Amino acid sequence: MRHISAKAAAVHESSTLAVSDLANRLRAEGKDVINFGTGEPDFDTPENIKEAAIRAIRDGKTKYTAASGLPALKQAICGRLEADLGVSYQPGEIIVASGAKHSIYIALCCMLNPGDEVIIPAPYWVTYSEAVSMAGGTPVILQTSETQGFLLQPEALEAAITPRTTALILNNPSNPTGMFYNAEQLAALCKVCVKHDIWIMSDEIYYRLLYDGLRFTSAAALGEEIKARTILVNGVSKSYAMTGWRIGYTACDSKLAKAMSNFLSHSTSAPSTISQYAAIEALGGPQDSVEAMRKVFEERRNYMADRINSLPGVRCLKPHGAFYIMMNIEDLAGRKLGGQVIQNGNDFAMAFLSAENVALVPCAGFGAPQYLRWTYAASMEDIRRGLDRLERFLKD
Repeated sequence: MRHISAKAAAVHESSTLAVSDLANRLRAEGKDVINFGTGEPDFDTPENIKEAAIRAIRDGKTKYTAASGLPALKQAICGRLEADLGVSYQPGEIIVASGAKHSIYIALCCMLNPGDEVIIPAPYWVTYSEAVSMAGGTPVILQTSETQGFLLQPEALEAAITPRTTALILNNPSNPTGMFYNAEQLAALCKVCVKHDIWIMSDEIYYRLLYDGLRFTSAAALGEEIKARTILVNGVSKSYAMTGWRIGYTACDSKLAKAMSNFLSHSTSAPSTISQYAAIEALGGPQDSVEAMRKVFEERRNYMADRINSLPGVRCLKPHGAFYIMMNIEDLAGRKLGGQVIQNGNDFAMAFLSAENVALVPCAGFGAPQYLRWTYAASMEDIRRGLDRLERFLKD
């Protein structure tokens, strides 16, 4: 009997999707499970975007598009990047793919040769290291500290660079930490990338979800030298509550963009035509729904962070952006909760789910085994109920 490839066997299951699958199975068994696993807005896609998709279907816009996306969508992306970030791109530098995750993978496939190293600050989104390995590269994980706000320091980046280093992946704001790099902090990292002539893959999918009046700066906006080395990753999933529509994009050097277009033409081709027309409306239409959603997330963030920090044995940093909170449980190590001795986030997640029917994501897969990730992309009612159960669990 033939076996699967070594490459496929080395790919690990997504911890976020695994938690959601388990939560859904328990719900199917009739249990009142509150799921704080998968990171997607709990808001509905705005009506004008849905109507644009329906109109596209009725108008017969259901055929293939170019592998790298509709010209009109590329133009809408260029317009949004210019308006929001002050960076200028041409349509030929834009590649549309089936979500930001897909965009990252395709870009890595076109950047890396076997053994090329990609630096990834930890905690990191679980797909980064897997995607690098799947594309033939070697992930190099750099730990950051809670005391420094989980931010990569320029001297640590400098020390990690070797002759095989090809790129740095930076998620700003971050999943899972919710922390973000301001213009000065970002410029210091970009200076190192320019000095050593390496790519910076800047995943900015959460750039419109910042709180406390903070202002976002894109890596590509910090000068032509760094822009030439930046692969800007973004999409419509988070800002417009369009996770299931699967539209992401990259903005980058035209040579890399051409290679990605060729790669797509022989793998997936373009994403759904109907979703692309919806994305044109999302990017070019009214933007008030984004701000309305951001304000609700900020309110939920404040409540969740304050509540967690009021409980014994756990703590968290208040995030600057995105919609996640990383809960530190290192003070619970060795304590028995829910009938189980807690040594790490995996132990806590399973005990908490078993005792209280609350699903959290253990952060071992994010490079932070003593943490768990909550999402506040959930209703305030579920957030209150989930935190009530956490309080009861810790008391018990």
